[in-house]
Amino acid sequence: MEQQDIFYNKADYILTASGNKVSRQSVLCGSQNIVLNGKTIIQSDCIIRGDLANVRIGRQCVISKRTVIRPPFKKFSKGVAFFPLHIGDHVLIEEDCVVNAAQVGSYVHIGKNCVIGRRSVLKDCCAIADNTVLPPETVVPPFTLYSGSPGKFMAELPECMQEIMTDLTKNYYQHFVSKDDKPS
Repeated sequence: MEQQDIFYNKADYILTASGNKVSRQSVLCGSQNIVLNGKTIIQSDCIIRGDLANVRIGRQCVISKRTVIRPPFKKFSKGVAFFPLHIGDHVLIEEDCVVNAAQVGSYVHIGKNCVIGRRSVLKDCCAIADNTVLPPETVVPPFTLYSGSPGKFMAELPECMQEIMTDLTKNYYQHFVSKDDKPS
C-alpha cells in the first residue's frame, strides 16, 4: 500500500539539523532533557514532559497529534520519584495517546487513543491496538498484539514486524512533506 503524502505548513514546524520535524504547536517541557535521535516527527498539540525526567526518543519515530509522553513515576513515603523514559527506533504512536511507560522498545506500533500505564515495558516488535488501556507495570512481550481495556494478549505478530515498522516509519517520514515543497 503506497503511503499518501501528508502536507504540513513549513512555518508550523521546526526542522532540526538531524532531520527532526517538531510542531510549533507542541509543548516540550524541559527541552534540555529531551533527546530526539533524528528524523523523528512530533505533530501538533503533543506534550512531552522532559521537566520530570529525561525522555529519549530514537530515530525515525512518529508521535502523532495530541499525544502526551510522560516519564513514569513511583510513590515513596518521602514523595514521588520520576524515572527516565526511553523510546526505541521506528516507533509509531498514533493520535490521542498517553504514554507513561518505563520503556518502549524499537519497531513498536501504538494505535489511536491508547493509555500506556505507568512503568509499563513494551518490548521490541510489539503492537497495541486502538483504544487499548494497559494497566500499570504491564510487560508486553516481543511479537505480540495487546488489545482491550485492560489490555490483554490478543495475537502473535509475524517475525517480519521489524521490517514492517521500518518501512512504515521511513515511508511516513518521506511522505510528511511541507506544502511549500509540493511539486506543482
